[in-house]
Amino acid sequence: MYAVVAITKHGVDIARKVGEQLPNAHVYYTNKFARGDEAEKGIHVFEGNVRLLLPSLFQTYRGLVLIISLGAVVRMIAPLLKDKKTDPAVVVVDDKGEHVISVLSGHLGGANELTRQVAALLQARPVITTASDVQKTIAVDLFGRQFGWVWESDEKLTPVSAAVVNEQNVAVVQESGEREWWNYDTPLPSHICVYSSIPEALAEKPDAALVVTHRLLSKEEEAILQNGVLYRPKVIVLGIGCNRGTSAEEIEAVIDETLAELRFSVKSVKAVCTIALKKDEPGLLEVVRKYGWEFVYYSPEELNHVHIEQPSETVFRYTGAYGVSEPAAKLYSGAENLELVKKKSGNVTISVALLRH
Repeated sequence: MYAVVAITKHGVDIARKVGEQLPNAHVYYTNKFARGDEAEKGIHVFEGNVRLLLPSLFQTYRGLVLIISLGAVVRMIAPLLKDKKTDPAVVVVDDKGEHVISVLSGHLGGANELTRQVAALLQARPVITTASDVQKTIAVDLFGRQFGWVWESDEKLTPVSAAVVNEQNVAVVQESGEREWWNYDTPLPSHICVYSSIPEALAEKPDAALVVTHRLLSKEEEAILQNGVLYRPKVIVLGIGCNRGTSAEEIEAVIDETLAELRFSVKSVKAVCTIALKKDEPGLLEVVRKYGWEFVYYSPEELNHVHIEQPSETVFRYTGAYGVSEPAAKLYSGAENLELVKKKSGNVTISVALLRH
């Protein structure tokens, strides 16, 4: 949700226009310029100084579009700032609607994208000053975000970002995940080189590195992270079967144990797949909700159309399918060969597949 705020007569005109066209936007402006139709249009009118309104908006909305002078905005939001990972996006529009300026949380908070969106609505000029956007290079803190990639740690985001924008030698090591991460119509800058393995990159002694993998790194490989950021793409598919009433704790323990054995990161799990009979299994549902994973289930007929290495007459007798975890993982991932065909541990059976891009 976004808040669009104005305090001048011309600003109110702009706010109303943006509020009508920007999805999920709530408009706020001073009662001094109320027009009588605010309740009908769901517009919020406030009394007094806008400074008193901003703290609540800061906590409530993911982005603020402020039709207020830049200097005034800077002074008003300064006491409210906490952390770039939690502060909302702040965008400023001038009183004539000619310039839209990204002020705060340009990358992580989405202010740069919001700036472009509002500028397009107003046919205004977007003003974005973050170096990676200006130079058309990799935004380290947003790398792979459109695909759901997550960092292992944000400790090195700042120095690695500096290496990218200062045109030092930067290695991108990609072992898994989506390959279409370069979004510009210009070639990848010459100081950024892509490698398929960590040893290959380490041999070139880069100044910084962006490493994309679902694997846990060895001690030797961790040298690449001295000035590097490790990204976890969503590529792991878990096929799971379980007895009725199996606890979430047992299911989660089997998942953790299995991924540790494979040397895979739990942060790279994308989906849990099973049979339709288990679509309401409380333990399974609790685990997928905890991690925010996709939860997919298939009918016995769908599962039986998949060739599997270990069909089971016992499983067929109880479920109507010759297997659950193995064919479910194959169906979702499209993989012919699994990283783990099938393992039974207590009340849980698990198979592991990788999405290939």
